Amino acid sequence: MRLISRKTLLLFFLPGAIFMGAFLVYPIIKMFIDSFFKIEMLGDRQFVGVDNYRKAIMEGGFVKQLKNTILYICIAVSAETVIGLLFALFFELNYKGNRVVRSLMMAPLMIAPLVAGLTWKLMLSSNFGIVNEILTRVGILKNSEQILWLADEKWSLIACCIADIWLTTPFMMLMALAGLQGLDSSVVEASKIDGAGMLEQIFMVKLPMIKPVILTALSIRIIDAARTFDIIWAMTEGGPNSSSETISIIIYKTLTRYNDTGYASAMAVIFIVVLIVFTLTFMQSLWNPNKRIG
Repeated sequence: MRLISRKTLLLFFLPGAIFMGAFLVYPIIKMFIDSFFKIEMLGDRQFVGVDNYRKAIMEGGFVKQLKNTILYICIAVSAETVIGLLFALFFELNYKGNRVVRSLMMAPLMIAPLVAGLTWKLMLSSNFGIVNEILTRVGILKNSEQILWLADEKWSLIACCIADIWLTTPFMMLMALAGLQGLDSSVVEASKIDGAGMLEQIFMVKLPMIKPVILTALSIRIIDAARTFDIIWAMTEGGPNSSSETISIIIYKTLTRYNDTGYASAMAVIFIVVLIVFTLTFMQSLWNPNKRIG
């Protein structure tokens, strides 16, 4: 069998390299350069050094949005992980109709986040939303306008989290189920022989053995939740009064509504650096499980 030459291999990789350079590397470099300038609507550029970064970090330019982002991640990812694990443990049982129910559970993954956001916006409406109507009929609410999911600052971010949980829990379930089905059955059987109950098997055997899978799924979901835009924009556009405004939303608004390209670029650079640091730290903990972080 004739070996492929190095030049031929480079030709195969060339289209991908050109695509990555044009649509990933170049925009990041341009964004980094723009972050040091104040750019006017007509294209006039004024070098301001690190003033945009100082404004973002020292003057609290997006501190509220950072808090909202962290809260969004904590609520959504925690709920998705717990619910996903519960469903994975349930579907691990070999009962009749398992595959049909599991396939139905995968349905939200086929829906675009923007569509999911618009759907939940209608469902959580205080005027004609089905959620408040059901809660009223079962006696949890006195009337359908008692909780204004999208118009109340206390509930707007939680409403977006509910939509995200519904949309992404199947992903966490699928990852956990894959880990559970890949376990060595002899280890589980040995724990049964030693007298381990169902809960002991779950918490002492199964979950520790699929820890790398869970951590990998968590890292993917945390990064994905941190940059969430579609669902929140479709449901609240960051309102009311910036109560559901995350970093992705404020960067978008700063760029499109306020036309401050330099400041938006600076915030985006900080955001990317934070995500890169988090990813490297998380991956290091995966490859060095015995090494404590902090």
